[in-house]
Amino acid sequence: MRNRSPRLVRTCLIIAAGQGTRLRPRGDVKPLVPLLGVSLIERVIRSAMESGLEEFCVVTGYQGERVAEFLRRLSQRLGVAIDVIHNDEWRQENGLSVARGRAAIHEPFILLMADHLFDPRIIEALRQQSIADADVVLAVDPVVDGPLIDIDDATKVSVEDGYITAIGKNLTAYDAIDTGIFLCTPAVFSAVDHVRGTDRHGQTALSAAIQLLADRHRARALAVREFWIDVDDGRAYKRAERALLDSLRSKRTDGPVSRWLNRPISARLSSLLVRTPVTPNEISFSAFVLALISSALFAAGGYRRLALGGVIAQSASVLDGSDGEVARLKYLSSDFGRWFDAVLDRYADAMLLFGLTWHAYRRKASPWVVPIGFLAVVGSFMVSYTADKHDSLMENRATSGLRVGRDVRILVISAGALANQPFWTLCFVAALMNGEAVRRVVVCRHA
Repeated sequence: MRNRSPRLVRTCLIIAAGQGTRLRPRGDVKPLVPLLGVSLIERVIRSAMESGLEEFCVVTGYQGERVAEFLRRLSQRLGVAIDVIHNDEWRQENGLSVARGRAAIHEPFILLMADHLFDPRIIEALRQQSIADADVVLAVDPVVDGPLIDIDDATKVSVEDGYITAIGKNLTAYDAIDTGIFLCTPAVFSAVDHVRGTDRHGQTALSAAIQLLADRHRARALAVREFWIDVDDGRAYKRAERALLDSLRSKRTDGPVSRWLNRPISARLSSLLVRTPVTPNEISFSAFVLALISSALFAAGGYRRLALGGVIAQSASVLDGSDGEVARLKYLSSDFGRWFDAVLDRYADAMLLFGLTWHAYRRKASPWVVPIGFLAVVGSFMVSYTADKHDSLMENRATSGLRVGRDVRILVISAGALANQPFWTLCFVAALMNGEAVRRVVVCRHA
């Protein structure tokens, strides 16, 4: 059993038995407390699935039937096996809930807590670990003073040469923080049995069982620096919200306008939208409707309509960022959704530039207006068309330069409308977009 490849670990045990009184203002059943529209336990299971785990066993306790019913529906929705085991001794330490997994798990597994959110890369790293020389590998955070850590409540870990020497909440000398994410063999069940009913550390907590294995030189530590957080009280809940919203700003393909202007606004908007039934596709369509209204105002003529159209165009650009954010926060991303958003964006771009061209033509009546407007549309479409190839080539480069895309284009259109310069705005968009398309062709040619 110990020589089994870590890549074959596909089972997950999740402890979801606690009452969670410190989170009571957010919900009366801790695993089901919603965080940005999705319950804590669903976030844990989805992150585990993203890391490659396929089978789940959840140990329930307080309000076990409500949690079990939710998990039954979630199992059907996700198409994944979720077994539920009830621990009627849930008021005691969490080690007893871990021991309940013995009936369903007979091979190496990942152990998680229902209130610990994490980056799936942590589990991926654990699955790469050999367990030939240990009964448990604990992912630990070496940054003990991290902004997401409540050091007074955290479980501390002392590590020497990669092995755990001490673990507990009251350690005064420690090197790392317990993330609550483990790679275990079934030996952990025996360790819990051994400490149960004894005075070892005065408890039957999981940390007592890990300490027993550590004393036998059977517990290793794996240092990780990816995101994780223990959502056990109101302050941690708010920190988790902020961390998830901040993660929306790190999209690789964001241009400067999206990163520094649009995202801070759209993230706040998305934090409200995730609490409603609205879908990402509905948000995409709403942004498209705003763009149509803007283009109609451009075409109607008059500075007030032109300026109002510019404000609405930029508002549509901000809202257009929320569809993907809501999709990521609520795990609703889909190939169709991305394609649908792209199709609407191309229609919206064309309508905005056509409206601006019509406004400029009515004012200037120059033979240059229409061809310049045509070049602006063509350049805009070519920048969108070349985006995937260019971005994939830039992904592995240390520096990719300034990304000129739709966010820059819409801001230029909006600013030009507010400045009452529709013709020169078209000229600038035509030059910038076609120049960027040519630059991408050259870059891709020599990559």
